[in-house]
Amino acid sequence: MKIVKVVYTAKADYTEQNKANIRTVMQDLRQLNNPNINYHVCLGPDEKTFTHIAFFKAEEDEKMLLTLPSFISFQAQLKASGPEVPPKQEHPSFVGSSKELF
Repeated sequence: MKIVKVVYTAKADYTEQNKANIRTVMQDLRQLNNPNINYHVCLGPDEKTFTHIAFFKAEEDEKMLLTLPSFISFQAQLKASGPEVPPKQEHPSFVGSSKELF
């Protein structure tokens, strides 16, 4: 299993577009229906700080996300928007879950 956590702060005027881009990625992931990808995004109380947490069963599942056209577009638009705080990626270790992930 691989876990990727990304946190960044978007500019206030870009937040709605970022949420729309994330919804498009999520819709595409639902259509793919890959049970080996669990991807979640939360928005902080400041309404600008996004936290993405993705759980992948294997490397090829992560590659599926990274090559998804809507995900590539999401990343490009986010970068072009000039976030207040750029994305920071971490790879936390899994400890436990209330539900089976895979």
